Amino acid sequence: MTATTTKASSAVPNFCEGIQYFGEALPDFDIYGITPAIASGKVAILNPTDTNAVYQTLLAADALRYLTLQITASKASGHPGGFASQAEAYAALVMLGHKNIITEVGHHAPGFYSAMFLDRSLEDMGIFTVQQLRDRFREKHGLLGHLSGYIPGILAPAGPLGQGQHFAMSAALLHREKLFPFTVGDGGLGEPYIMSSMAHFNTAYPSVTNFLPVLVWNGYSQEHHSMVSLKTNEEMIAYWQCNGFSEVVLVSAKDFDDQNQDGDYVDSTAFSFDNRLDFTKAVLVGMDKAQRSALSGKLTVFIIKQLKGAGVHALGAKSHNLYPKDTLDAPHIVAALQKRALPVEAWETVRTNTERAGGGPAAKTAVTEFELPLADLGELPLEEYPVGGKPKVATTAMGRLVGIVGNKDKNFLVTNADGNEASGIANINQALKINHPTTDDLYSQAPGGQVYEPLSEDACAGLAAGLSLMGARTLWCSYESFAINGLPIWQTVTQAMAELRRQTPSTITLFTAGALEQGRNGWTHQRPEIEAYFASLMRTGNVFLLFPPDANSIQACYDWALKTKNKGIVITASKSPLPVRSTFAQTEKGLIDGAVLLHEVPGGKTVVFAVIGDMTLIPAFEAAAFLETEGIGVKIVSIINPRRLYRPHDTAWETCSEPDGGFLSDADFEQLFGGDALIGVTGGAAAMLEPIMLRSNYKRDTFAWKRGETTASAGELMAFNGLTAEALTKRAIELVH
Repeated sequence: MTATTTKASSAVPNFCEGIQYFGEALPDFDIYGITPAIASGKVAILNPTDTNAVYQTLLAADALRYLTLQITASKASGHPGGFASQAEAYAALVMLGHKNIITEVGHHAPGFYSAMFLDRSLEDMGIFTVQQLRDRFREKHGLLGHLSGYIPGILAPAGPLGQGQHFAMSAALLHREKLFPFTVGDGGLGEPYIMSSMAHFNTAYPSVTNFLPVLVWNGYSQEHHSMVSLKTNEEMIAYWQCNGFSEVVLVSAKDFDDQNQDGDYVDSTAFSFDNRLDFTKAVLVGMDKAQRSALSGKLTVFIIKQLKGAGVHALGAKSHNLYPKDTLDAPHIVAALQKRALPVEAWETVRTNTERAGGGPAAKTAVTEFELPLADLGELPLEEYPVGGKPKVATTAMGRLVGIVGNKDKNFLVTNADGNEASGIANINQALKINHPTTDDLYSQAPGGQVYEPLSEDACAGLAAGLSLMGARTLWCSYESFAINGLPIWQTVTQAMAELRRQTPSTITLFTAGALEQGRNGWTHQRPEIEAYFASLMRTGNVFLLFPPDANSIQACYDWALKTKNKGIVITASKSPLPVRSTFAQTEKGLIDGAVLLHEVPGGKTVVFAVIGDMTLIPAFEAAAFLETEGIGVKIVSIINPRRLYRPHDTAWETCSEPDGGFLSDADFEQLFGGDALIGVTGGAAAMLEPIMLRSNYKRDTFAWKRGETTASAGELMAFNGLTAEALTKRAIELVH
C-alpha cells in the first residue's frame, strides 16, 4: 500500500488535521469498510465473526498504530512498541463495546491517548485534531508521558509496574455488571505482585471475575527479551491455569504468518491482507469469548502473542522507546508511517465506530468519570475519655469507629497484611469480619467480610488505594515498619488524586506498632525511616500526616480524615495503653493549626519541646518536670498535623484538585513555638520536623530516630536512640544558658 502526503482538502475531516500521510484505497473497502460496523444507536458490533466487524477492527488497530507512532515521533520521545504489539486486542475490546480499559503498563500511554482521541474523549481538554494531539503530547497540562488522573476517559494512572491489576480489581468490585480489561506486558509479568494479588482477590471474592487481564506477550521487555520469552504456548497457558485462571484464551500471530518470519513472535502487519484479516478475526472472536467468560463468573485471561513493535518503526526491544534521532523527518519513521497510513474514508469509519462504542466517548461513559454514591455516615459517635484518666489504647478507640463506618457503608473495606489483632484493632475484625473462605468465629472470619488480609502490603495498599481512587471509602492498616512495601501504589494514587477532575474519598491509612513499641522484635521491625518518605510527600500539598497523641485525638483525626476529599492521609499511633492528654476540642484545633499546646509552665527561660508522636511525649513530660524544678519554663507542643506548619509556598497545595491552603500563620506559630530554645522530638525520621525547624529562629536542636536494635522495652530502645528525659534535659539547659 502506498501513501500520500497530507494535502489541504475539504474532503478531509477536521479531526484529521495533522495526519501526515493518507493511504490509498484498501482492498474491498467499499464492501466492508464504508458502513460502520457499530450501527447508530448501538454500543458494540453484533457478531464478532461478521466480516465488516473484523475488517473495521483491523482498521481501528492500524489507526491506533499510526497515531501512536506519529505523536511519539512528533516529540522524538515516548513508547510506541508495546502498545503496537497488541493494537488488535485493544481495538477488539472497543468494537465489543468496552471503554473501561485500564493498563498495567505506563509505556502504553501514547496508545491510550490515541484511543481517547479517536473516541473524542480528549475534546474535553481542547484536543480536537491530530495536530493538537501531537502538540500536547508530553507537554505540561497536556498528555503526560505516562497515564495520570488528569486525562479524560483514562480510568487510572500507570507508571511503576505491578499496579494496574489493583485498579481493575477495585473497579470490578464496585461495578459488578461491567468489564474492566487491563493490559499487562510480559516484561512486567515478572513483578511478583501481579499474579499473587489476583489469586488472593479471587479467593476472597470468587464471584468477582469481571476484570480481564490482557497479556501482551511480545517477547521483550524495555531493553531486552522478556523473562518469559522462551515459554511455549502450552507452558504459558499452564502458568495462568496454575494461578487459578479457569479460562485462558491465547491467540498467536505465528499461526497466521504467511511470510516465513523467524521465531515464535511475528509481526502481523507483514502478513498478506487476507491473513491479517484472519488474525484479526481470531483476536476478535477470542476476545469475545474472554469477555463472556469473565462476565459469567470465570477467572479469565486473554493472551495476544505478537512481536513487540508490530507495525511501527522498529521491532523487539528496539521499538520500546524513541530517541532524539527518531523524528518525523527520519526516513525510518516516514517509512513506518506511510506503511500504516489509512485512506481518509477509513479514518471516518474508525472515528464513528470508536465514538459509538460503549455508548459514547470514554470521557462520558467510563465509571471514573462519575462520582460513586457514598453511604451517609451521619455523625460518628466519638467517645471522649477524661484527660489524666486510665490509659487507653488509641488504635482500639479508632477501631471502634472503623467498625461503625463499615456497618453503615457496605462498600467500605479495611486491608491489613500483618493482622489487625496484632495492632490493637481486633474490634475491627469482630465488627466487619475478615473476608475468608473458612468461617470461624474464633478468628472473626467469614466469606463476604469487609476486612481484606492478603500477606502482601502491595496487595493491601493496592486494593485500598484503588478503591478510593474509584470512589469508595477504605482504610489500609499496616505496621509502620512494613508499610514501605505498599507505598509505591499509595503514592501513585495520592498524586493522581491531586489532579483528578472529580471528588473521591481520601485514601486513609493507619500505621501502628511504631519502632518504639518493637524493641524485642529487633531492627527488622523498627523502620520509622518511612516517615522521611512521607515528609517529602507532604510537600505535594495533598498528603497529610496525622500524629494523634492519645485515644481521644485519634478519634477526632479519623473523623476529620473521613470528611476530606482527594487526599492521602496517614494516621500513626501506638497500640500500647498510653495516657490521655488531650480533649477532642484540642485535636480539632490541632488539625487546623498543625499542633496543640499540651503543657506550659512559666520560668526564667522557656524551652519548647515540639513533639511528634505519643510515646515520645513520655520523656518530654519527664524532662519538663525536672526543668521546672530548676526554674526553667517549659512548653510541650504536640504536633498533630505537621503539613499545616509549613509555609504556604513550601508546598504545591494550590496545584491540587480540592486544594487545601490551610497553614499556621507566623503570629500563631510564634505563640505556639516561641521561647528561648526549641527542641524537636520524634521517634521517627528527623525530616518530619522540617516545617518547625524552617520557621523557628531560636536556638534549636532535634532528637530523632537513629537506628534499630533489640531491646527489652520501649524505654531502652529510646535510650539507645538518645530519646531520654536526661538527654532532653541536658540539651535544654545547654540551649538556654
